[in-house]
Amino acid sequence: MRNARSSIFIIVAALAAIGVVMIYSTSAIYAHERMGDSLYFLKRHLIYLGVGIFMMICAMAVNIQTLKRISKPIMGFSALLLVLVLIPHIGREAAGARRWFRIGPLNFQPSEFAKIAIIVYFADLLARKEKLIKSFIYGYLPPILVLGLVLGLVLLEPDLGTAMVILIISALMLFVSGVNMAYISASFLASIPALYVLLFRIPYRRKRMMIFLNPWSDKRGAGFQIIQSFIAIGSGGLLGVGLGQSRQKLFYLPASHTDFIFSIIGEELGFLGAATVVILFILFVWEGMKITFRAEAKFEKLLSMALVSLIALEAVINIGVATGVLPTKGLPLPFISYGGTSLIFHLTAVGLLLNIAKANEVYR
Repeated sequence: MRNARSSIFIIVAALAAIGVVMIYSTSAIYAHERMGDSLYFLKRHLIYLGVGIFMMICAMAVNIQTLKRISKPIMGFSALLLVLVLIPHIGREAAGARRWFRIGPLNFQPSEFAKIAIIVYFADLLARKEKLIKSFIYGYLPPILVLGLVLGLVLLEPDLGTAMVILIISALMLFVSGVNMAYISASFLASIPALYVLLFRIPYRRKRMMIFLNPWSDKRGAGFQIIQSFIAIGSGGLLGVGLGQSRQKLFYLPASHTDFIFSIIGEELGFLGAATVVILFILFVWEGMKITFRAEAKFEKLLSMALVSLIALEAVINIGVATGVLPTKGLPLPFISYGGTSLIFHLTAVGLLLNIAKANEVYR
């Protein structure tokens, strides 16, 4: 377990270091032009990174049994934040979505906290109800009601990407816990009409789906971003054009320091640089699952599995979007993208994972 802990720490440190370098590379010119300070995004990212490291240390230090006991208050506090962010003059609105609180010069996104909160809550609830897990009333219904509340609040922001991540991770936890597959299948079938409305009846989302199939049908409009991403990755070749030498970050590729930072990695560092990032995430999953399989308690197994899956899923979605494998969705690349709250809670997740590894190391 000590080896797994060391490996996780080294992998995350490497990804975070790549993130610091690439955020400066991708944002410096944009920040100088728009903000008058080429270090604007880098300085803010370093603040978030510092807070994230502090939260990681706190997560490593918290007693696992204490975490179980406070899982309900954590979930309740998260739900309260999701309600408050929807209130005008409390939640900050940008681009038609109300997802953030303004805290001094920084933004806080409560839906990122909700991902961790619901994982901790589900891990405790499903571990406690292990003997009742096959029951619809006592095993399946309680977590589904909480999940429905959280998803509803997140969709009101609106934030479909985060809602889908929470749904997938929650469904995975239910499946691994041994919930009757008939209940999960029935819930999925019942949700199809809602998914259809969310994806195809809302104009901008329907356009995203159509553009995903053929971005060149609107190459100067909705397809512009993904086409520029293709150009960035394609320009990199094997070794890249050189660190800091990207052309696509020069106002061609929107969100080059956030959702599409992987594309600039591919351009500047080439296939080898992009492959290194992918391999680091694969190693993270491998070492994280070692911790899961060696955990003694059901709560710790569920918690570690869900935390590893959360980071892996968001990495897969981000890279899939950048390479055109998945429709465009605004999710950051864990540990690398500029996106303050997500960085803080990804590092918090790592802290909990290292905590579980250490607890089981001592136990053994």
